[in-house]
Amino acid sequence: TTLLRATTHAFCTTLLTPPPPSTLLHTYFVPPTATTPSITEHGPSFSTPRLPFLHRTFTGAAGFEEYFSLMTSVLDMELPADAFPAARDFIVDADADAGRGMVCVVGKGRFRSRKTGRAWEERFVYRFGGFDEQGRIGWWEVWADPLSAWEAVG
Repeated sequence: TTLLRATTHAFCTTLLTPPPPSTLLHTYFVPPTATTPSITEHGPSFSTPRLPFLHRTFTGAAGFEEYFSLMTSVLDMELPADAFPAARDFIVDADADAGRGMVCVVGKGRFRSRKTGRAWEERFVYRFGGFDEQGRIGWWEVWADPLSAWEAVG
């Protein structure tokens, strides 16, 4: 429980001033294969023409890079210093995911469309799972506000 909480809290804190995706991948995630790690940002299927990083799962090192490339080509993300709660407030279930563990946290941030300049503030949920024995993340899921993003990008 402590290891999973520490890993995910450190990862989220790093997103306040994010390094290149390759650094995030090699620091916090399971070693890349064709099927791991995975990133899924949930959203409606109709949104993908405007928000191509939604409603699909990106896998492996190439998928990891593609997710960040697509997301940052459409949106700017600003996370305040208090975007995430203290580590003790991350919800951990070490027995979930067939004993590989799961961590959930609610964050907040400001997002801006690169195309229109429209911005909005939102709360979002991260769920992490598929941890290995060293506490590295296998799957990162995001639930955010796709309607606000859809409206902002026009």
